Amino acid sequence: MRFSVWPSPGRPTDEILELAKLSDSLGWFGFWFADHYMPNTGSEAFEPGDVHEVWSILPAVAAVTESIRLGPLVAPTSIHHPALLANRAVTLDHVSHGRMVLGLGAGWQINEHKAYGIELEAPKTRVDRFEEAIKITRSLLDNDRTSFNGEHYTITNAPSDPKPVQAQLPILVGTGGPRMCRITATHAQEWNTWGNPDMAGERRATWDTACEKVGIDPSSKHTSVQALVHMTNDADRIAKVESSDMAPRSIAGSNDKIVDQLGQLGALGFDEIIVPDFTLGATLKERHARYEEFAADIAPQLS
Repeated sequence: MRFSVWPSPGRPTDEILELAKLSDSLGWFGFWFADHYMPNTGSEAFEPGDVHEVWSILPAVAAVTESIRLGPLVAPTSIHHPALLANRAVTLDHVSHGRMVLGLGAGWQINEHKAYGIELEAPKTRVDRFEEAIKITRSLLDNDRTSFNGEHYTITNAPSDPKPVQAQLPILVGTGGPRMCRITATHAQEWNTWGNPDMAGERRATWDTACEKVGIDPSSKHTSVQALVHMTNDADRIAKVESSDMAPRSIAGSNDKIVDQLGQLGALGFDEIIVPDFTLGATLKERHARYEEFAADIAPQLS
């Protein structure tokens, strides 16, 4: 099992880069960063808060690290044109010497679409757009020329050069729905989802069924899952987490309990566990100490 980090996009840029360097030096597997533009409210309402832009952060991360993979978790095709995604990803693959993973999703955050006048289409239409976008992006990454005539995009004999450093730059899709999982199994190399063992187990079942329907071995794809990790022995804090709305996306407890929960995720077939820094401390020092403790005391028990 491999482990990756995910800083909050509101952290100061110096702190984001310090975490990138720390995780690289500790041998973590991946560095992920959200592709959003404002704090999520679940509605059209806005709340103040810093959110740094992923396509500006990732080149800096690539420049200060040597081995860790990096990518957006995930870039919404409701906002980004597939040709831009392909070209950005390839350039980052060159800057990082072959460490780029292109994370894609269909898009979902209401307030950023509203604020910027970008239509957040009905779910079926949004997934239709996504399916066209991932086909185009995969072709631009792999082929000398791409032509596509669909409902949402028209691409005419389009080049995308240079090609990636990697023989095949991987596309990851973050999703949990049946149709999106089928599209992911057909066109992507990696699948990502959220959850503690119960939630992730349900989504894993959806993934396995989707793969079977399109004739793909589920284990042939790299799979990752993230959860909010609360490293604590405080019984009151654990109870509060486990009774909250975020409980299905959270793991809370002693290091031994966290090892057990993450081991269950591994038993479900997940290859990579992504650990956000959102719950690891209020200061850079606290968050670094938690990541160092995780690397020293938790990860070795799950290798």
